[in-house]
Amino acid sequence: MAAPRPRPPGLTVAADPKLDPALLDPTRLAILALLAGTEWAEFAFVRDAMELSDSALSKRISTLSDGGYVEVRKGYVGKRPRTWINLSRTGRTALSGHIAALRDIAARVDGAD
Repeated sequence: MAAPRPRPPGLTVAADPKLDPALLDPTRLAILALLAGTEWAEFAFVRDAMELSDSALSKRISTLSDGGYVEVRKGYVGKRPRTWINLSRTGRTALSGHIAALRDIAARVDGAD
């Protein structure tokens, strides 16, 4: 078994403080990324795009809504209930910051070789 590679200078084990803890979950991150390209996406669209069950998406949306990352609107189309989800300004800022932190981490790794 080979010895582990030494860590490049400047790369620490601790999480980058610019990473948003709520977006460390890959599914929540993917939901925000999907919503970044839409405006008021219907729940069914997000569910199908993310390949999640209704309950799994609902739990994630509740978490994101509680944190102010998304806005949720409920209404009806005809007599059928519908839920729409939108990326909030706070969510857009958090997503941009999180992606910038990930890019910074990747650049440090790429620069170490």
